[in-house]
Amino acid sequence: MVRQSNETAAPSFIDTAGRLPPMWDRRVIFFANLLSIFFENKEQTKVLSDQVGELDSYSARLIPLVNLLFRGCSGGRNNHLVVERPPDPALCKYLENDLGLSLPELVVLDHNKYLQWGQRLRQESAADLSRIFGEEIDSSKSLCLDGYVTDETLTALASKIGCTTVSTMSGSHDGNNKLLLHRFLADQGLPTLDTVIAESADDISGCADQLSQRGYSSAIVRSQIGASGIGMVKLSGLGETECLPQVPDYFFYEGPCLVQGWLAAGEQGIQSLRSPSTQLFLDETTVYAFDMTEQILSDDSVHEGNESPPAYLDQLPDLRSETIAQAEIVGRWLHRTGYRGPASIDWLVVERSSVKGDVAKMEVFVCEINARVTGATYPSILAKHFHPSGAWLLRNLRLGVPETSAALLQIFESAGHLFHADSHSGILPLNFNFGPDGLVHKGQFICIGDSTEQCHHLLHLAQQDLPGSWNADRD
Repeated sequence: MVRQSNETAAPSFIDTAGRLPPMWDRRVIFFANLLSIFFENKEQTKVLSDQVGELDSYSARLIPLVNLLFRGCSGGRNNHLVVERPPDPALCKYLENDLGLSLPELVVLDHNKYLQWGQRLRQESAADLSRIFGEEIDSSKSLCLDGYVTDETLTALASKIGCTTVSTMSGSHDGNNKLLLHRFLADQGLPTLDTVIAESADDISGCADQLSQRGYSSAIVRSQIGASGIGMVKLSGLGETECLPQVPDYFFYEGPCLVQGWLAAGEQGIQSLRSPSTQLFLDETTVYAFDMTEQILSDDSVHEGNESPPAYLDQLPDLRSETIAQAEIVGRWLHRTGYRGPASIDWLVVERSSVKGDVAKMEVFVCEINARVTGATYPSILAKHFHPSGAWLLRNLRLGVPETSAALLQIFESAGHLFHADSHSGILPLNFNFGPDGLVHKGQFICIGDSTEQCHHLLHLAQQDLPGSWNADRD
């Protein structure tokens, strides 16, 4: 039986004002089960694999993070991180030797074997686990299991060992469910995006027609569970429903979808749109809000990076207090689902002209919750660890000329731009994504500095340092 906390008291809410909250004081075996983030929706998972590319090397982003999140590795009993491909030695050497980070013990297990292993665990004993994790597998109170999501495999493993998962499986699932969140926001009287519910693909044209009559020229269809632009499709030209794109069946795997009016500058009195995000950490008793970032999105609202703090905060003096007020309500709802660990609330901030057309009116909407380690979790925790009062910028850059990881590190080092533990500014390569040729085709790079302006200058230097051409890419 998996042991979980069943506390009923409402959690505290603490705004740390940019400081890192206290993290877990326990040991973990963390499974980088990125391909489980849509749970049992296999078709949607395949779309993620096909569109993102080099997905098996994304799990290495957790290598510098796990021992910062889980600090209970005393007495030589270390944390374990289960990744899908062997880590890059050059990057691990940089993280450990140059940055002074403690790294977890690494175990390689691809996703198909992970799923097969989960099937066996539901039927057999866990006796063979010691061959994988040595003597670290036991039922001590300090050991827990975690992953990008808590799925059936993770739950079955915890049951066999007799230890806890950090989140309940229902909490992990429900915390990422956009329809459950929308219903909660509406029940609480919080601002919600104009939404029509589609029970099936046959309802999409009717939903589009309703939103068209409400003055929208476009809409967005969202599946209940989605990430990185997967499970989201934009409908343009709502007045011509016969020309709308077909919404795939996998959108309805969890049930009804949300069809929401698309807000755009220049329409309905909208002057500008912003996409900030609040970084959360939830333990057993408290919800912490520890960083505010701006999401860098493509024209199709696909995540391409983050920066902190948002450059426009001084222009919108009431924004931070409004997001914190809503984050307290929403964060406590997320806590009640049973989710624990890092999470983010993505916002949509709309400025509309007043009736007189002189003073802009600000509206703040919760867009979604990502109840997992997100693309903003890595840079936020690492940057705050090294430079608590500073700024940071994360971009995904795809190289026009693939290169070895060692060569890339040397390029930044030779230029004097590589971040070191004793410096306040520089370029920190978080992770490299490898192609079939074994070379780096894409990387996640964190620029850390004293200000947002300095971080953008560092990104410019990084782009100059990189061999050949480059393109900003999705997360």
